[in-house]
Amino acid sequence: MSTFTPEALAVMAKINKDYGTGALVLAKDIQVHKRYTTGHLGLDVALGGGWPANQPIEVLGRESNGKTAVVLKTLAANMDIDPEFTALWVAAEHFDVDQAEALGVDCSRVIVHNTQAMEEAFQVMLAFGAERAVDAIILDSYPALVPDEEAAKDMDEHSMAIGARLFGKFFRKWGRQCRIDITDPDVKPMLGPIIINQFRDKIGAWSPHGTPKTSPGGNAKNYAFYVRVEVQRDEFIKITENGLKVPVGQTIKVTTTKNKSNSPGQVAVLDFYFRDADSLDKKRGDYDLSKDIALCALLFGVIERRGSTFVFENGELDSKKKPLHRWAGKDAMYAGVMESPDLFAQIRERVLAVAADPAAEHALTEEAVTEAASAGVKVVARKEAA
Repeated sequence: MSTFTPEALAVMAKINKDYGTGALVLAKDIQVHKRYTTGHLGLDVALGGGWPANQPIEVLGRESNGKTAVVLKTLAANMDIDPEFTALWVAAEHFDVDQAEALGVDCSRVIVHNTQAMEEAFQVMLAFGAERAVDAIILDSYPALVPDEEAAKDMDEHSMAIGARLFGKFFRKWGRQCRIDITDPDVKPMLGPIIINQFRDKIGAWSPHGTPKTSPGGNAKNYAFYVRVEVQRDEFIKITENGLKVPVGQTIKVTTTKNKSNSPGQVAVLDFYFRDADSLDKKRGDYDLSKDIALCALLFGVIERRGSTFVFENGELDSKKKPLHRWAGKDAMYAGVMESPDLFAQIRERVLAVAADPAAEHALTEEAVTEAASAGVKVVARKEAA
């Protein structure tokens, strides 16, 4: 029985007749689409389960801090899950095939559009988005695009704010042309568009904390993006070779500065390797997933430490009626989880479920943090000011 008055239902029926079925729907009928993994459990937790489907996403940061790497690792992880996962990559900057493959991307499933023409790039993205022709759309990066009007001007002619106006227009057209039937469970979800952007110093501004920063593209984008994450290199990971300290990777801190489907201000810390590090058993393009598991699973109580033994209880028992998944020491725990994709998936699902529970803040007690740290995990606060 409807709780709405006959008058409300009559108006709803008339509007759906005038503007098409689905113009007005009940909120309970809206489909909640899946989320897409980032390839890193800690970042999935920070985002509230992964990247949301069908929403614009901004990956923002200074140059050479890991923005493109985070996006490429996202593609690789989803391609690994779905053998038919495809992507459009609008390369305003060079698309490095060797780097993409090193990070796990199947380049045979990536369509690359190499252009710096802003209007052309946006039109191509709109065309693919309207048809749901691929599973993900990425632009790398917005600052490299040049509006036609600016391209036609001489170097000494001004062209202020042209790109910002076009960016705002793109989001308005995206909302209109790429809108989906939000009640149809069979509508194909899509990741993105993911827009990679870069910080710039704010000219003429001053702050006692350093030069304020801004991002190109105008203010319209700040409203349009559903999720905005800031990528920042924290420190280099180094090993000793022939008596010298050699950087082989970097710790990347990702902060959600805006998230309309989860709490903002969440922080994830990723160990990313850009070179082979045999002494650490890491290859170029790897995340440190064993550290990722320890931080999340121990922090949220999904894997329990009982003395020197680590235990994951999922109802499976061995011949002695003890939990099947138990390991003597953290190294054995890392290896056991990483060797079993099914077990990793179970742990990931359990961690995301616990992290999504508002009552699970007890998992972030001082004891839990200490427990994770004692397993060799450098614990960083889950929440920080945006």
